Amino acid sequence: MAPTPDSPKPATIYDVARQAGVSASTVSRAFARPGRVSFATAEKIRAVAAELGYRSVDVRRTMAEGRQRHGTIALVIADISNPVFFDMIRGAEEEAAKNGYTMLLAHTRESGIVEREAIERAMGIVDGIVLSSSRMSDAAIRAMAKQKPTLVMNRGVSGVASVVTDNARGMRRVVEHLGELGHREIAYLAGPEASWAHGMRWRSLKEGALELGLRVNLVECPEPTRDGGGAVAEQVLDSGVTAVVGYNDQLAVGFMRRAQASGYDVPGDVSVIGFDNSVVAELAHPGLTTVAAPLHALGSAAVRNLLVISQGGIQIPARPVVLPTRLVVRASTGQPRV
Repeated sequence: MAPTPDSPKPATIYDVARQAGVSASTVSRAFARPGRVSFATAEKIRAVAAELGYRSVDVRRTMAEGRQRHGTIALVIADISNPVFFDMIRGAEEEAAKNGYTMLLAHTRESGIVEREAIERAMGIVDGIVLSSSRMSDAAIRAMAKQKPTLVMNRGVSGVASVVTDNARGMRRVVEHLGELGHREIAYLAGPEASWAHGMRWRSLKEGALELGLRVNLVECPEPTRDGGGAVAEQVLDSGVTAVVGYNDQLAVGFMRRAQASGYDVPGDVSVIGFDNSVVAELAHPGLTTVAAPLHALGSAAVRNLLVISQGGIQIPARPVVLPTRLVVRASTGQPRV
């Protein structure tokens, strides 16, 4: 006898597979072993399952199995050669070890495609994932977070836990410092277009400059490295600005070295400021004025919050956890020559 409207036949794994256009085994893996199914396919399967009301005991069982403890956390880094990540990695690793976890490090070479592939390979063998300076889209990150506990560093993504530094306050102090020294023309060496931190820093710098009556121009750089900063030095120096602010310390130091090699005095002819207070800032000559971000604390806070979330201890916060920044003034900034 056919089921009545009041007692509909429960949807099966085969119904979900047919509707999603995949095999039943793929549906099973999407719930039990999400790391073996692509983000897009897993999302489609989950959407179809929700639409059909697929809530069988098997799904709950396999999802529980997918949450078994592996004792491993993945930390995904955009550019491992950038010193800014050194203290982040140390902070994350120490926090993981303190809680009995081993940390798996993945280097994505500033590529969203490489990042996605690395995560898919790690998904089935880790208990959670920390993304640092992710180059993936917000939608891709949210899809991933539905499959595995996820926390994002240096970026805010709606619906996903995140820990960031106070970019706005840091850039505000940069503008105030340059304004107090008497600078009126500033160049900003831009970070990667896909970088959330770059967007926040550029917006904050513009807003601060507008309030103080300063002019600031964005200079696109080929890459967020010392080579990238050096590549645009001639263009920036020819523009006549008296101060340069880098998206990070790498760009700022690269620009400063090329300017000095071309006969310019820092800070006599041009003042230079970076962001992050990485090891290269203190070793540069002259020492680089920069915004200090609590990098070690950022890494440890990221892992600590991820573990709490993965154990069901808290809900995803509506806003990112914001850690304070401060301006470290060194010899690379001074009054402009009249």
